[in-house]
Parts: sequence; structure tokens; C-alpha cells
Amino acid sequence: MPHDLISLEVVDADGAIREAADGLPGDTRGDFFKKAAVGGGSLLAGGVLFGGLPAIASAATRKSAANDVKILNYALTLEYLEAAFYNEAVGNKALSGDALAAAVIVQEHENAHVKALKKVLGHKAVKKPKFDFKDTTTNQSKFLQTATALENTGVAAYSGQAGNIHSGKVLAAAVSILTVEARHASRFNSLTGERFAPRSFDKPESMSQVLKTVTSTHFITK
Repeated sequence: MPHDLISLEVVDADGAIREAADGLPGDTRGDFFKKAAVGGGSLLAGGVLFGGLPAIASAATRKSAANDVKILNYALTLEYLEAAFYNEAVGNKALSGDALAAAVIVQEHENAHVKALKKVLGHKAVKKPKFDFKDTTTNQSKFLQTATALENTGVAAYSGQAGNIHSGKVLAAAVSILTVEARHASRFNSLTGERFAPRSFDKPESMSQVLKTVTSTHFITK
């Protein structure tokens, strides 16, 4: 289907990612973000990321297929969050007009991203966390502010990992999601009265910065 931006065959044609994933310890929890960001957003806790994934703070100097798996799981957790947010907001039927129209489109995209990333990662995909979005999915004004923040954070997160990716195919797949996330951010910027493109150059964010931002929302409960 056109919106399935990543397929296992495209991203991992030579089997390198699947082979690397087979050598990684399995993740047994779905609270990657919540428990990774201990100590004010630090990635490290005893040398490993909570949730069973090895720490990747030094990813930029250790490019490998195995590290690409970790980055893909990081991206998947972001996509879980976004997809759940839009699913709940649309399902609550509290949106109307342009906000609803945008939410329905973005909902489809985020669910497609989750599906594609899970297919690539297979049994090494991190589990979906549980969420509590409070009243951000029942109040249209709060929904728009939250959607704007989430989409702009997503753009910064993907940009921040681009230089850490080893595989050209994984990079191409990540960029195909990044550009869509940027379009989402632009639309929600406009709907909240902000400039659709607030700056000439976007600033990427490190994994620790993104983790700190996401955990500060308290949306991930378990």
C-alpha cells in the first residue's frame, strides 16, 4: 500500500538487520521511554537502557546493523506514542473542523509507521507501552497544542539520529518518515496559530533530550 513507507524487504534486503537483531537481548517491557529517562533524562542506568536494550549514547561512533536495530526501536516507541494519541483523540469524537481532518490523516500515517517498523524489527520490536493522555484527547485546544509538540519533537528525534545510522537503506526509510513528520508538524503549527515553518534550519535533538521531553509529559504510564 502507498502509505506503508517501510517494508522488511526494502529496508533489510540483505538480512543484516534481522541477523543483528537475533544477537540482541530481547525486550520484555513496553516502557522504553519512561524507564530509560532516569536521573533527569539520562540514557544510562548501570550501563544499560531500562527495558533490556543496550545503551546507545555513543551510537555516533559505533555505527552498525545492531545499532540500527536500537535506533529503529527508539523510533518505534515514538510512533507508538503518536499513534495511540491520535487513535484516542479521533475515537473520543471531541474534535471538529480542520483539527479533526488533520487528526484523521495523521492517525493513518502514524499507524502505518508503527506497522512498518514492527515488521522490520520482528520479534525484537519493543512492546507497546500503556498511555494516559489525560484531557489532551478530549479538549480540542489541548489536543492541538499537544499534537504540535509531539510532531515537532518527532522531527527533532529523527533528525538527531540520522547521522548515527549505519545502513543506507535504514537511513532512506527513516528520512521517508522524517519528511512526513515535518509535514504533520507544519500543519499543526498552522492550526495553533504558529508560523508553519518557524525557522530556516531545524535543530536536531539527541536521544537523551527527546527522552527527557517525552517523560516530562507523563503520558507513558507503564
